[in-house]
Amino acid sequence: MRILIVGGTWFLGKAIAENALSRGWTVTTFNRGRSGPDVPGVEAVHGDRTANDDMRTLAQRGPWDAVIDTSSSELPPRDVLSAATSLRKHARRWVHVSTVSVYEGWPHQPLTEESPLLDCPADADESFGYTGEDGSPTQYGFQKAGGERAVVEAFGDCAVFLRPGVILGPGEYVGRLPWWLERAKRGGRLLAPAPPEQRIQPVDVRDVAQFALDQAASTTTGGYNVTHPEGVTFADFLNGCLTVTGGMGKPVWVEPHILTEHGVAQWTELPLWRTHAGVWAVDSSRAVAAGLRCRPTFETIRDTWRWWAADGRPVDHPRWAEHGIAPEKEAKILASL
Repeated sequence: MRILIVGGTWFLGKAIAENALSRGWTVTTFNRGRSGPDVPGVEAVHGDRTANDDMRTLAQRGPWDAVIDTSSSELPPRDVLSAATSLRKHARRWVHVSTVSVYEGWPHQPLTEESPLLDCPADADESFGYTGEDGSPTQYGFQKAGGERAVVEAFGDCAVFLRPGVILGPGEYVGRLPWWLERAKRGGRLLAPAPPEQRIQPVDVRDVAQFALDQAASTTTGGYNVTHPEGVTFADFLNGCLTVTGGMGKPVWVEPHILTEHGVAQWTELPLWRTHAGVWAVDSSRAVAAGLRCRPTFETIRDTWRWWAADGRPVDHPRWAEHGIAPEKEAKILASL
């Protein structure tokens, strides 16, 4: 197999490149050369996917059996359309990393792959869409839905869409799991969002990489929700963080309305906490039937802590600073209970 990874230097893109090389595949990566070092063993091409000359230069390195696009999250649909169109004659299929945010019902309703998508043209610019008053739908979701439509226009039935919710694991650049690990290590009374039995569905980056490559080699098409089919309770998630870090903390489970009264921001100040009914009700049975295999979440927690403890520094990414409640604010809430 010859594949092209658009991205390929950090987190998911890096995991895909390393896995593909371990299979004996020939791997080309295409990126601007700014986010991290190239994975040893790949053919690295540096350039801007929004620049026509760079895309023409890239196309000359083909053909490929598949393109796996991991780097379109900040691009408007028209740029996705331009890149996919420029590579259509040079690749057999396109595996597109999208998001559950493309669904109309996200995050209020349980979702399957049959759930309706947000409507966005394939040639939309970055101004298309809006974010609702309650935070849904999101302009990001509209943009990603338009990106999917752009890939369909270029690749038709040779397109595959992976729609993860939250991806965790070694190399995470957003900072959700590393924040919880650091908080667990610090110990003491630990502010935790009730109910403790709430199940969440984060998926390991290595399992997403495995599934992406399997789809690159397959003949199936369409969309797949890439979420953990069993999930894990929030209590087990926090206990896992305490176990691997050796933290002596004790979760204090606080009801959502109390957290809201104290102005705790969902999703960011307490990462992975969100009260909407559908946020952790995303059916991944179609992906499981197509070969998705998810390791126990404890393994993700353990391996992320090993990576984090060895590296010891945040990833240089703007979203990192969004995550985690300030110790003073946490202490104030706990003292008021």
